[in-house]
Amino acid sequence: MAVFALPAFAQEAAEAAAPEFASAAETAFIFNTLLFLIGGFLVMFMAAGFAMLEAGMVRSKNVSMQCLKNIALYSIAGIMFWVVGYSLMYTDVNGGYFGTPLPYSWPDAGTANEGDYSVASDWFFQMVFCAATASIVSGTLAERIKLWPFLIFTAILTGILYPISGSWQWGGGWLSEAGFSDFAGSTIVHSVGGWAALAGAIILGARKGKYTADGKVNPIPGSSMPLATLGTFILWLGWFGFNGASQLAMGTNGDVSDISRIFVNTNLAACGGVVAAIILTQIMYKKIDVTMALNGALAGLVSITAEPLMPSPLTAIIIGAVGGVIVVFAVPLLDKFKIDDVVGAIPVHLLAGIWGTLVVPVSNSGASFGTQILGIVAFGVFTFVLSGIIWFILKMTVGIRPSEEEEMNGLDMSEVGVEAYPEFTKA
Repeated sequence: MAVFALPAFAQEAAEAAAPEFASAAETAFIFNTLLFLIGGFLVMFMAAGFAMLEAGMVRSKNVSMQCLKNIALYSIAGIMFWVVGYSLMYTDVNGGYFGTPLPYSWPDAGTANEGDYSVASDWFFQMVFCAATASIVSGTLAERIKLWPFLIFTAILTGILYPISGSWQWGGGWLSEAGFSDFAGSTIVHSVGGWAALAGAIILGARKGKYTADGKVNPIPGSSMPLATLGTFILWLGWFGFNGASQLAMGTNGDVSDISRIFVNTNLAACGGVVAAIILTQIMYKKIDVTMALNGALAGLVSITAEPLMPSPLTAIIIGAVGGVIVVFAVPLLDKFKIDDVVGAIPVHLLAGIWGTLVVPVSNSGASFGTQILGIVAFGVFTFVLSGIIWFILKMTVGIRPSEEEEMNGLDMSEVGVEAYPEFTKA
């Protein structure tokens, strides 16, 4: 067979048209960056989940207020995390207690980043975690807190408190050096939000009419269980980004296999939390409380967040189920102490977060119970004490609570000016 060679000019044209294949390092860079971006927008969508969950759990006269708080807190968190938060959490921590309090910067447009992923993609991914922390506080304090004091607290929490405590572990600070383990933030995100919410709930007090003088609890039903259920499913979906992208790499077969396993364990833990809450409320109350089922799912998700990779599927179900049990028992316990938590965020995020962090050594031999307890206590004391001080200062200066008349009429009318359901309002 005769072999014909291309003319020189044709050979050069063919080589020029041939695609340039990325190197293994470039391919890993691309996939790692995509993981941060995809995980980031899934976690960003959790802001919608929190908004819908809270909108469904509050009375109709306060729905617009909760929607406003959630879009405002997300926006404030985004700005504060750029102004000071990210650098405080990640820049030059070096085994210490916080980083550099300066605005974060990244390479100019058109400049290729060095390293394993795009710098901006990492900032975005970490920022949405920061915003989620503030969303936890919003739900607990619903229906009886003024807007601007809440937003001031949000700015401090997302710009200073959360980044400082987060630097201890994720920024390579002192707890990281001690061997503390919290894969995706059962304590760093969820318990921190829960501690801040608990401090606020104690100082703010309960909604009018929630507790009687003789100690009885008056249930205050929410406005829409469909909205609350939608919010829960959105949060459940977003959690795959929350936990899965916390693998922080998607450039190898091993990374992708681990992410897949994290997805499975995350899903199974949520299922375990729901089933446990359903069975337990049926046994205790002879009826199934849908709000307990919703919070059972969220508690299961929070519980598995500290270590979603290492547990077996059965262990993940058990970890999530214990989270669901915690919710069922903790909600009435808070009522006994007259701590009014509108959406159940303290049992879900604080208590289930503690449980999830504490149980890490069961499946991860690299963690120890002593170090896990040290981390839980450190985050708790730091966040609860400083949050309490900030809430108290706000109470003594600008005031944090609307008048009794404003609370009775609803914060949509007094704080927002746009009612969520005006057709239901009498002229």
